[in-house]
Amino acid sequence: MTSFHLGPDKRATLDEAAALVQDGGTVALGGGLCARLPMALVRALVRAGRRDLHLVGSAHSIDVDLLIGAGAVKVCEESYVGFEQDLGLAPAFRRAAESQAIEVRESCCVTVLAQLRAAEMGVPFLPVRGVKGTDVEALHPEYGRVTCPFTGDELVVVPPLVPDVALVHAPVGDAAGNLHLDQPYVLDERFAHASRMVVATVDRLVDTAEVAAAGVTIPAHTVAAVVEAPFGAHPSSCYPGYAYDRRHLAAYVAAAGGDGLAAYLERYVHPGEDAYRAEIDTARITSWSESDEAWQELFR
Repeated sequence: MTSFHLGPDKRATLDEAAALVQDGGTVALGGGLCARLPMALVRALVRAGRRDLHLVGSAHSIDVDLLIGAGAVKVCEESYVGFEQDLGLAPAFRRAAESQAIEVRESCCVTVLAQLRAAEMGVPFLPVRGVKGTDVEALHPEYGRVTCPFTGDELVVVPPLVPDVALVHAPVGDAAGNLHLDQPYVLDERFAHASRMVVATVDRLVDTAEVAAAGVTIPAHTVAAVVEAPFGAHPSSCYPGYAYDRRHLAAYVAAAGGDGLAAYLERYVHPGEDAYRAEIDTARITSWSESDEAWQELFR
């Protein structure tokens, strides 16, 4: 269960926030697929030279792939890493998995969710059904089996999962760390309450009244640091503010799939977030809701 992080002002720089993530730590990544990924923090971790991270999440894309490509990852515990039916497989992840440069502990969303709930509840395990007899179970020697005292059914049980830190991105938050997320929340709520701390970026820092009016999704006591990072989820989306940047994602996949990853890092990661934002076509990704033509243009 999370520690309590109290105090009225947890504002930090990206470098200060990244310093809270230690080499070898278990890092939960918020968001999912190409939506609300904590990309500004991911880029900060690459710049900080983090190594041997144990990544945990549901289904992710460029965040995981970029960290793997930069040599920051030792263990990847995800249900899926890729760019869906749109842009295909995650190239750096695939290379590292095939060469065994990283340890792949393929999981599924329900087992991770059950593990986080066990951590929140303070119980030693929770049962799940779907992975019994599958290779997912075989990849996780920490799973066990119990016989249900009511039905006699044999069930797989999973232990609590307590990440060292959860990285999340939110459209708005306040200085104390109260965060509002628009649905779907994916696993962000559960990460917040099961992890030892949350490190957050927000597109806008606002006063507490505005966060309360929108609805507090993640409460301040779980958050150790909050950074104002406009477009901090880019190139993934953070609706309703901005859509995902398919052109940028396609360029990344092409670079990571060939010999262009070093050039991508040199252009988009190492110069820092101010330089990164200067590269973004903000008008294109923020005008997605103006018309059918505007959002359809995102796929061209």
